[in-house]
Amino acid sequence: MLTSYDYTMAGIVDAAGIDGILVGDSASNVMAGNETTLPITIDQMIYHARSVVRATKRALVVCDMPFGSYQSDCCDGVKNAIKIMKESGCDALKIEGGTEILDTVKRILDAGIPVMGHLGLTPQSINKFGTYAVRAKEEHEAQKLLSDAKALAEAGCFAITLEKVPAKLASMVTREISVPTIGIGAGCGTDGQILVVADMLGMTKGFNPRFLRRYADLNSVMTDAIGNYIRDVKDSVFPNETESY
Repeated sequence: MLTSYDYTMAGIVDAAGIDGILVGDSASNVMAGNETTLPITIDQMIYHARSVVRATKRALVVCDMPFGSYQSDCCDGVKNAIKIMKESGCDALKIEGGTEILDTVKRILDAGIPVMGHLGLTPQSINKFGTYAVRAKEEHEAQKLLSDAKALAEAGCFAITLEKVPAKLASMVTREISVPTIGIGAGCGTDGQILVVADMLGMTKGFNPRFLRRYADLNSVMTDAIGNYIRDVKDSVFPNETESY
């Protein structure tokens, strides 16, 4: 899986053969420049998801439910889940949390909406934990994560994202639950992997977590291309005769 937030990028990612596209609330960081995922709204997520869905021909499109859209009570969670599905056309939703949101997950599933779980580092809880450090390093937290994963799988989640947890724990969870796990910073023992597309393509510079592998340096490519365009315009060599009417 990879993230996408707009029509053009989603079309490229889908055509390349990716299995799943996540319209992540990381759009808050990548697209809007916010420090956290918390500010992004339901309507903004719908806008991004709708753009991605229009470009996608084959991949599964999963949309994050943003902070505040499901934490207050089950009824709000179901209402907002239906709104996102109806207005975006995505295939499924992703929700952060374990047993504390299990009733909401069940209600959303009962409404006929596929749900992907998300455990480990849950960015929407940044103000609770105060750090983006690796989660579940201590035994009690690891046991809770495993218990949460089993509960989500038994409730009917079709997959679970494991973010920034020890590789040994991620492998254990993958072995002990019946649905696929998708890792990010969770080692190679999960069933699949996901990265933020702008990071793996090297469009971003300052974000350098241990788990990130950059498959290109588009920041340099784009900077050079823009510089060449500026030079050609200033030198009056663009547009040339063949590029004019």
